[in-house]
Amino acid sequence: MTVNVLFGTSERSPADQPRSKRSRSVRFRLLAIALLPTLVILPLLLAITITRWSAKFDATLIAKVNGDLTIAHQYLSRILEITEDQIKALGNSARFRDVTASITEFDSFLDDRRNELGLDYLYLLADGGTVLASAPMQPAVSSPRMNWPIIKSAFSGSAKTSIDLFTNAELEELSPKMAERSRLKLVPTPNAIQTDRTEETRGMVVQSAAPVFMGDGRRAVLVGGILLNQNLVFIDTINDLVYREASLPKGSKGTATLFLDDVRITTNVRLFEGERALGTRVSAIVRAAVLGEGRTWLDSAFVVNDWYISAYEPVIDSYGKRIGMLYVGFLETPFKQAKYETLLTIAAAFILITAASIPIFLRWARSIFKPLEHMTGTIANVEKGDLTARTGIVDANDEIGLVAAHLDELLDRLQARDRELRKFNQELNTRVEERTRELRLANRQLEATTKQLIMSEKLAAIGEITAGVAHEINNPVAVMQGNLEVVRNLMGKKARLADTEFRLLDEQIHRISQIVTKLLQFAKPEEYSDYVESHRPQDVIEDSLPLVQHLLQKSEIEIERDDKATRLIVMNRTELQQVLVNLIVNAIHAMPDGGRLTLHTCDASNENRNGVRIDVRDTGVGITAEVLEKIFDPFYTTKRRQGTGLGLSISHTLISRQGGTISVDSKPGVGTTFSVWLPEA
Repeated sequence: MTVNVLFGTSERSPADQPRSKRSRSVRFRLLAIALLPTLVILPLLLAITITRWSAKFDATLIAKVNGDLTIAHQYLSRILEITEDQIKALGNSARFRDVTASITEFDSFLDDRRNELGLDYLYLLADGGTVLASAPMQPAVSSPRMNWPIIKSAFSGSAKTSIDLFTNAELEELSPKMAERSRLKLVPTPNAIQTDRTEETRGMVVQSAAPVFMGDGRRAVLVGGILLNQNLVFIDTINDLVYREASLPKGSKGTATLFLDDVRITTNVRLFEGERALGTRVSAIVRAAVLGEGRTWLDSAFVVNDWYISAYEPVIDSYGKRIGMLYVGFLETPFKQAKYETLLTIAAAFILITAASIPIFLRWARSIFKPLEHMTGTIANVEKGDLTARTGIVDANDEIGLVAAHLDELLDRLQARDRELRKFNQELNTRVEERTRELRLANRQLEATTKQLIMSEKLAAIGEITAGVAHEINNPVAVMQGNLEVVRNLMGKKARLADTEFRLLDEQIHRISQIVTKLLQFAKPEEYSDYVESHRPQDVIEDSLPLVQHLLQKSEIEIERDDKATRLIVMNRTELQQVLVNLIVNAIHAMPDGGRLTLHTCDASNENRNGVRIDVRDTGVGITAEVLEKIFDPFYTTKRRQGTGLGLSISHTLISRQGGTISVDSKPGVGTTFSVWLPEA
């Protein structure tokens, strides 16, 4: 470590740069500081402000047209409510019950009430579906549609009103005039979807049905409706409510339209001067959003021959289907012109202000950077080694003059202390290097001592635990072994029926003894010697499966064996069995919902050494890359309540001690494979 004080450094300093380049740098920076607010910050703030204002302006237009649509929707809803109230009031009137007693006068009565209420049709429907009377007066409706939801509701006792779609034949049966009003020639419209139709003949009707009782006590349903096709009074009323006089700027105009599907059936949008755009169609993008997706459109849209700030909402019939759209909007061009004129005015004002203020800023900047350039030159000479250089500025009475005088004073002090600082710098570097070496040595010693202390504490704890475990386990193991022999003797010849079970019990009790021995050996390895034997890995797997059979029965796990190994391995049989049981149990835990467990053995070589590889493969949840890095660490576990974190660590130790290897390959969501390789016997 080297400490460079002031001029003791050997690195290239700013003084090595040409003075003219550094002077230009000071000038340019000061000019940038002077002009930055006017040419960068103010335009940026202005652009942000204009952008936000423009967005707010557009949002205000959208909010207005949304409010307009709300008014139109409320008016349409009010028409439905009024129609229902009128039908109910008529059906509940005393005059109605009196007239129904003489059905011959009822057609005339209905026609008078229809004209009075402004309805296009009105008829009385009996419980069996027979039309008792109808208006306008003509041959009775022969087969009215009985599956209208409003008629079903009325027969159930509840009045209901909705907007429904009638075929031309149904309208003809109700009234030829209604059928004629519903016929509209389709007009080719820009941006509309392609269609083979040439006319629209269906009718959109506000119809209401209310339950009534006739004079003779019979139950019936009174049905009336208003045809919305070419209903100019309806659409002009909406337009007058939404766009009152002087509610829009000069040059703009408000419009309202009712669509059947995508066809304008009543509108005040003009195709030509004085001619309404009946039969024109909505643009394809609006049709897809409103009729296709059921969304409310609040945005600019092309309407017949110009762009409008538009609002469309779907019209739903009594079956819950989208059969048309309600639209309001106003001409977009005047608002765009007003916005652009405002933006141009702001931009022109900013340019004029900037052009007038920049010369003033440049003059102020020049009075600052000239003295600063002089001081910069003096500092550059000092950095080159000329400690006698001074600014010489004595006639300045501002802050720059004070800085120049202070700089000269500092240079005087600097010149006097230069030699002293150089000497001190050398001594300091020497001391720092010596102290650094001492600290490094002390740090290495501290790390080594810490590791020894940790290992000593760990070995001491393991020794105490192992002694206690061995003492507590050996006694019950001896009792189990003795009682097992007693049971075998008592059973006599029948004991042969459980030879396999007795053999496994003997082996597992022996395994417990071996584990205790291994624990003691781990604590005091110098006092015990290991015992190994040669055997086939398939046999060890065969003996391990019964030990985990109770876990396999709890889950729907399929066992697949693939034994291809022909070589023998040298390892304590109990230790290898312990490793395999641990791997199989881990695989079972990884497949809580069932899966396939594959046990595979084969001959394999590792670093030019012959041996056998044992694979334990599952189709479980898999292991993440982060967990794979720590999976063989002691006490590391992902099974917080079930595991201790020692199984894989102990397995790794047992395999490594025999000169083998254990590895893992896993993909989350696919499965995990543990591979154990052991050298050939």
